[in-house]
Amino acid sequence: MELGHEISESTHKKIFTLITHLIHNPIQGIINIHPGYTSMLFTLDKMANIDDTIQAVENSLDMVQNSEPPEAKLVEVPVLYGGNYGKDIQRVVQFSRLSEDEIIQRHQSGNYLVYFLGFSPGFPYIGGMDQNLKTPRLQTPRKRVPQGSVAIAGGQTGIYPFPSPGGWNLIGRTPLKIFNISNPKNSLIQMGDKVQFKSISEDEYERLKESNGA
Repeated sequence: MELGHEISESTHKKIFTLITHLIHNPIQGIINIHPGYTSMLFTLDKMANIDDTIQAVENSLDMVQNSEPPEAKLVEVPVLYGGNYGKDIQRVVQFSRLSEDEIIQRHQSGNYLVYFLGFSPGFPYIGGMDQNLKTPRLQTPRKRVPQGSVAIAGGQTGIYPFPSPGGWNLIGRTPLKIFNISNPKNSLIQMGDKVQFKSISEDEYERLKESNGA
């Protein structure tokens, strides 16, 4: 289901409102819902009637078109930028023609919104980044990206919730665990949240890492 043609908070609002409604008012035959920036993908049970399911989804969309999504939660994410924790920050320097300090400052100053979770469980796709930091993905993805890595791909930023392959540009790392694999509903970052990145020292990183058990 396409709900827009460009990434925007208004399109996100439609998607978030509809997915919230469908979670609380499930439609028979839908076994999974995959939100994106401008669309939603529905996975159906093989016995579901497609026409009836489409009609039920459209009816739900009509019901929530004037509704407001849940209130956004602000999550502060401490980040140790650069060095061994952000090995691609110099690549961002090359593409942006900004200094490393300017990149850190601009990355902290974004107006961030978690548009959806995807790619891997708990991976937040975060929009609202300063577009001067836009940097293409790596041509050859890494086989293993460390847990907590904060990264840039194109005009978006994100956080790797656990070690995994990935081709985004690593600019830093957070000591926080952002995904609760045993209870995803209690994860630190959820769809619709606002995010504030905050630069920290290596000492702070180690202290927070120890206290968070990361």
